[in-house]
Amino acid sequence: PDVDLAPVSKKGLAHPARPGAGTVGKKVMIRANHFLVNVADNNLFHYDVSINPESKSRAVNREVLSELIKLHGKTSLGGKLPAYDGRKSLYTAGSLPFESEEFSVTLVDPEKKDKEKAEREYKITIRIAGRTDLYHLQQFLKGRQRDMPQETIQVLDVVLRESPSWNYVTVSRSFFSTTFGHRGDIGEGLECWRGYYQSLRPTQMGLSLNIDISATSFFKPVTVVQFVLEFLNLRDTSRPLTDRDRVKIKKALRGVRVETNHQEDQIRRYKITGITPVPMSQLIFPVDERGTRMSVVQYFMQRYKYNLQYTSWPCLQSGSDARPVYLPMEACKIVEGQRYSKKLNDKQVTNILRATCQRPQQREQSIREMVLHNKYAEDKFAQEFGINVCSDLVSVPARVLPPPMLRYHDSGKEKTCAPSVGQWNMINKKMINGGIIDNWACVSFSRMRPEEVHRFCCDLIQMCNMTGMSVNPRPLVDNRSASPNHIENALRDVYRRTTEMLGKQGHEKQLQLLIVILPEVSGSYGMHVSSGQSPSTFSWISVDLCVCRV
Repeated sequence: PDVDLAPVSKKGLAHPARPGAGTVGKKVMIRANHFLVNVADNNLFHYDVSINPESKSRAVNREVLSELIKLHGKTSLGGKLPAYDGRKSLYTAGSLPFESEEFSVTLVDPEKKDKEKAEREYKITIRIAGRTDLYHLQQFLKGRQRDMPQETIQVLDVVLRESPSWNYVTVSRSFFSTTFGHRGDIGEGLECWRGYYQSLRPTQMGLSLNIDISATSFFKPVTVVQFVLEFLNLRDTSRPLTDRDRVKIKKALRGVRVETNHQEDQIRRYKITGITPVPMSQLIFPVDERGTRMSVVQYFMQRYKYNLQYTSWPCLQSGSDARPVYLPMEACKIVEGQRYSKKLNDKQVTNILRATCQRPQQREQSIREMVLHNKYAEDKFAQEFGINVCSDLVSVPARVLPPPMLRYHDSGKEKTCAPSVGQWNMINKKMINGGIIDNWACVSFSRMRPEEVHRFCCDLIQMCNMTGMSVNPRPLVDNRSASPNHIENALRDVYRRTTEMLGKQGHEKQLQLLIVILPEVSGSYGMHVSSGQSPSTFSWISVDLCVCRV
């Protein structure tokens, strides 16, 4: 685009003046996923907030502040509707009627049966931290001031995030909800939710709200038994879980909140801390102060008249190791709205991309619908601070640049080639200055026979030489085949052998190209090669890495 949409640097540097707009290519008008923002000339006030007892949960902090506004908003807060970042900062349009004040509120946990334990008192201290106005932001946007007023933009950004923070699941700068469309099953007990990314940015056009659609993975709100069946791809529920399966479930469910379903009149929520090492049928614990011991199966039958079925499976564990709470998997359901933050496998990534991939026109329409759904014009926090968000995408001038001309050798003569829609044909063409590779090697983690690996390498080298490269037809060392379970050892062996060979030849050069043939199983590229599972192994690879599936 001929207009910069990227955020302007907040450092007070004198950037070189732009010499002018582009002149090459075809002029076009494009729409960008930016929405212009106008702000009324208000005085913005920043207050520090401290809550005692302190909570790391933004949701709890927001509940505390919400209760405070409900009780004291019209009186002690002077009718102001503050915007809260969920941590330490509170912002208002206009000042509060005090510089420092302490409040007390009580929250009741409806899930706890004991009323005394359900009530918790919080002390909130609000203290003035500073004030700002929009003058410096306006001067900055007009180019009359170098320093970007970051705090002013942060205030406005927090204001525009206040309502969605209450209504949707927040993940960094994105918001997700099942109201944004169909939740797609991506496999192994997970589903993808649609949402949107939102960020307030200063641009040459003025303040702009950047919005884009997004998607991420969540736990399905199903019983833990159903999750385990899907996660481990099990069919026979009568057999015990192996130690390997138990470790997998423990890693997947640690920190996940579940709610019990064995008492119709009372739902309790717990956070999973682990998995018991023995099956439920063998799990015995003390049930009273006299030391009476009982199995989990007996306890549920005697206390709740609940006949447990999956007795060969372990229990979920909540609480601490000193005072554990044992929860049968079949009596627990995963609480909705919990994001799965661990690495997805290849199949899950493919499913989530398939569910969210859209053509430009569809994506634009989805963004429009998202903006209309958010109803910024009716947002009470935006109204409080005098913020108005335009409902139309901005149109900016741009140019379609011509593709670069490519030069090749064709039938012994140098010719040019014009790419079309990013593609061109290299048949019977050679590169003018092809690369030179003297030292290369190959390691295979696939089930290919040695002669098949040799044939593949020969065909690859032959094709390289045909297109104008100069590649030694023989590898520096013999091709190595290894199990995918011993990738690190295999790469260390290749490094050792190639270093010794080059040393014997009196060369100080390193290996130039390493060809890695992956196994047929899915997920190996992301697990072992792309992520660099062992940095110590890959630190020596200053060579080009060719990763192939054959």
